[in-house]
Amino acid sequence: MPEENPDEALFEDLNDICVFCECAGDLRLRQYQQAVARAVLEAVFNERGLSFVVMFPRQSGKNELQAQLEAYLLACLHLHDAQIIKISPTYRPQAINAMRRLERVLEQNLIFRATGWKKEGSTTYRVGRARIDFLSGAPESNIVGATASTLLEVDEAQDVLPSKYDKDIAPMAASTNATRVFWGTAWTSNTLLAREMRSSLAAEQLDGVRRVWRLTADEVAAEVPAYRAFVDDQVARLGRNHPLVKTQFFSEEIDGQGGMFPPERRALMQGEHGARSAPAAGCIYAVLLDVAGEDEAGGVGGEDAAAGSTKRDATALTVVEVDLSTLADPIIHAPRYRVVDRHLWVGMKQSALYAQVRGLADHWRARYLAVDATGVGAGLASFLASVYQEKVISFVFSGASKSALAWDYLSVVESGRYKDHQAGSGSETVNSLQARFWRELESCQMEVMPGPERRVKWGVPNGMKGADGEFIHDDLVLSAALCAVLDDQIWGLSGPSLIVSRADPLAELDRGY
Repeated sequence: MPEENPDEALFEDLNDICVFCECAGDLRLRQYQQAVARAVLEAVFNERGLSFVVMFPRQSGKNELQAQLEAYLLACLHLHDAQIIKISPTYRPQAINAMRRLERVLEQNLIFRATGWKKEGSTTYRVGRARIDFLSGAPESNIVGATASTLLEVDEAQDVLPSKYDKDIAPMAASTNATRVFWGTAWTSNTLLAREMRSSLAAEQLDGVRRVWRLTADEVAAEVPAYRAFVDDQVARLGRNHPLVKTQFFSEEIDGQGGMFPPERRALMQGEHGARSAPAAGCIYAVLLDVAGEDEAGGVGGEDAAAGSTKRDATALTVVEVDLSTLADPIIHAPRYRVVDRHLWVGMKQSALYAQVRGLADHWRARYLAVDATGVGAGLASFLASVYQEKVISFVFSGASKSALAWDYLSVVESGRYKDHQAGSGSETVNSLQARFWRELESCQMEVMPGPERRVKWGVPNGMKGADGEFIHDDLVLSAALCAVLDDQIWGLSGPSLIVSRADPLAELDRGY
């Protein structure tokens, strides 16, 4: 940047970004936004070539700050050949959304009525001689050759592959030593954002210049009281230790790979009720069925498992009592699920399995049957649907659907809505299956995949054996996880098919407590 600006008056009018923002109306940057803006601007105008990391919670104003900062620089530098490059993990929708936010600022801010602005092509915005280009950082994007003379931004940097940044993006600022800003939210410790944060923190220790802003929901709520209510709502629905709450709102990294059900999570799953062998009067029940067959997509070690790894060989059924009392909660607005019974079949023919499942569904007067309809399970799900019609919820496992089920099941668990029965409260078979379930939980692994989809692979790794030398599967865990699909069902109405009558003779058969 030249030492003297040819348009001194404009520069003096705009030297406070807060004044600039006010030209768009009633917008006021919050204190934590101002601190970031001033640090970045100081580095740009003084050609310091610093690298900053900005980790804000979701919905706390990160994107608005970016747009205001970009527009401010374009206005200040419109007489210079200044070039800003902004990288998003994808072109659609992320880069497009970023361009729309900048357009809104350019249209609303009174400053640009004097300076003017225009869009060139599909990804470039120009104010005078200053320009900003929006590019995709997706692995397959061809972006080699662009140069950032003024500022290089990487938005949602946790979703940009470090290898993509090192090869194609970092060189954009190499010849100019342009200021770099990595924006995003926490995810795992092996993301680009996490790597750059560690590097910037080390640089802070050397020269005392702040480079990292890692805010939590508590700091945002101190300036925006309404944000506290928003986050409290998320915590109530998902649980404070849900990975998405920890990362998206409290800027806490999670392990990229590790146990899915650590001791503290398993403790949340322990209930105080007993197992049952028959329905209780006034209660609602659902059946959750994971069908033996092909490995479900999205398992740890699934597609890349070594040849010879064992296949699932059991069909697992879990019976849950559905407690609707939490439906009235304005935040949770979803049922609780209490496991009361389990069944497991190995090597059973589909015709015999159908008879067993139908008998249990009738016995428990099941309101819903959530059935694994993957592969060979499709036929069984179809047969059951022909009898129970809308009560059957078919779930087809794929990489995407199994990942979504993981997040949903963790939400149920972390919000305290999944409870297993007390140990030793059922028959010998039920108690044995419960012990197997807890062993599966302890062995279940979760691998967070890179990319904006937030996809995870999870399950018991193929070929894992216990201390007794027996293979450990995840049939019972997958069956239990299907309770999460019940959250999307309609529970408001009751009737003979929903609640067991208090005069029902089955209520007298209870032997579970």
